[in-house]
Amino acid sequence: MWSETLLPDSHEYTRLNPREGDLEEAVEAFGHGTPVLVHDDDERENEVDLVVPAYAVTPAVVAQLRNDAGGLVCVALADEVAAAFDLPFMHDAVDHPAGQSTDIAYDERSSFSLTVNHRETFTGITDNDRARTIVELSEAAAAPVETDFAGEFDTPGHVHLLRAAPNLLDDRQGHTELGIALAELADVPPAVVVCEMLDDRTGGAMSRSNALTYARANDSVFLTGSTVIDEMRA
Repeated sequence: MWSETLLPDSHEYTRLNPREGDLEEAVEAFGHGTPVLVHDDDERENEVDLVVPAYAVTPAVVAQLRNDAGGLVCVALADEVAAAFDLPFMHDAVDHPAGQSTDIAYDERSSFSLTVNHRETFTGITDNDRARTIVELSEAAAAPVETDFAGEFDTPGHVHLLRAAPNLLDDRQGHTELGIALAELADVPPAVVVCEMLDDRTGGAMSRSNALTYARANDSVFLTGSTVIDEMRA
């Protein structure tokens, strides 16, 4: 049952030896509901996202994403889950002129789908409301066939949904797929929150070095995308 104040037991987890690129620690932390920092690649977006399993999100976690990361709070869903919910890619849902495609410099397409609120939220934008929507998305992702998605969630809303590629990291190496891969490795529901870390001073993405400093200061694991990719392809 949803509670605005209940923190899962997983939040008692504490890392003892923070260091960059330790996948085993990252998977353990992620399984316990602890945020992990993930840098995709210098040749891709070159961004670091705060990544959290959706099941563990509370209003306090949403506040951390707003204040410490600052980007869009999105929920990535595994492709089979999105298919069960009949979620389109947003690009496909828009009537583009013939032959026009999305002009993305770092990828062939975007993973964005719809925006949603859980139907039992109010405005949908508060930390409490977004946490409610995110946790309910995790529960739905754990049992997609049994979920009446349209009956439980309203669109448009304030939580952005992302649809992972069908073959995950073999098809695409974005934070959407990296997050779902972490969920698979940690054996948690395939619904993952990702939020870009931004730099207030420069107006751009937070640098990898500054993100690593944040990870050390907050006792968090910092991972490179290549570390996750190598493990999934091993």
